[in-house]
Amino acid sequence: MTTQIPKKTKHGGTVRWHKKHSGIDLLDFSASINPFPPAVSLTPPDEDAIASYPDDQYEELKEAIALHFRRTPEEVTVGNGSVEVIYTFCAATLSPGRGAAIIPPTFGEYEMGARLAGAEVTTDPVEAAVRFLCNPNNPDGTLTSRDEVRALLDDLPSGQRLFVDEAFIELADPAESVSDIRHPALFVSRSITKSFAVPGLRFGFGLGDPDLIAELETRRLPWTVNAWAEAFALRALRHLDDLDESRRMIRVERAWLARALQGLGLAPLPSTANYLLIPVPCLASDLTAAMLEHGILVRDCTSFGLPHAIRVAVRRPDENRRLMEALSACLP
Repeated sequence: MTTQIPKKTKHGGTVRWHKKHSGIDLLDFSASINPFPPAVSLTPPDEDAIASYPDDQYEELKEAIALHFRRTPEEVTVGNGSVEVIYTFCAATLSPGRGAAIIPPTFGEYEMGARLAGAEVTTDPVEAAVRFLCNPNNPDGTLTSRDEVRALLDDLPSGQRLFVDEAFIELADPAESVSDIRHPALFVSRSITKSFAVPGLRFGFGLGDPDLIAELETRRLPWTVNAWAEAFALRALRHLDDLDESRRMIRVERAWLARALQGLGLAPLPSTANYLLIPVPCLASDLTAAMLEHGILVRDCTSFGLPHAIRVAVRRPDENRRLMEALSACLP
């Protein structure tokens, strides 16, 4: 190999692997998926769609996205999950000698995409070509307001871009989204599959300046969104308003979970999302292993640079109680 390739980013959601190798029926708190998704049909597309290549222009899909976010189809790119959108964006905007400003702890794929593009990763946004913002942030659930993001845009150095990842904003507060804002330096990445609890379908999209979108669409692999994911996304877009009830129920369960964790002497960080970051009085790796023995998979946050913290999803009431029982038994 002539170049140094970074190691793959670690993620939650490995429950199928753990079930296969342990034989234990696990509850997955490591992946932050909507526990109260709207009812959207998962039926396959018609036979003609399966027997044909997808429309690589994704005209119907882009028109539906553009209509909801008050954009034009020329301002929409699509991908096989939001991670593909991140990688394609990085390939288009970063290169050796250019900087990517990433403030940890945050989603690891920004750094991976930047490094694969040859860019240097920094925490100083002043000289960077791209500044990354996860909103709400993963793993802590901190939400940056719409006004704050607009202020960031106003203060961007000349030539710098702002990448805003809103993968979880539909489960936090969509009123704070900047997806509808047109600005030549702004790119917004979105996801549907977390909100509708179908992460295995893999669908993400991005919104930005038409010239940048045209380059991303050129770099995007052909037919990257399969027919089943496209059909589901079109249906889900018609149910985005139904997520209001999901958000309400998540707030209730998140508050209950935070109080229960405090009752164990823990101090979860305030969160607007469907997950909580929890500092723990031991190595996260040790606690994660102990929780597995109790049939609970939680996110070890060592890969975020937080070796003494775990992240847990907010799930349904009975499941959240099982989490607390296991934590009570496993904490030192």
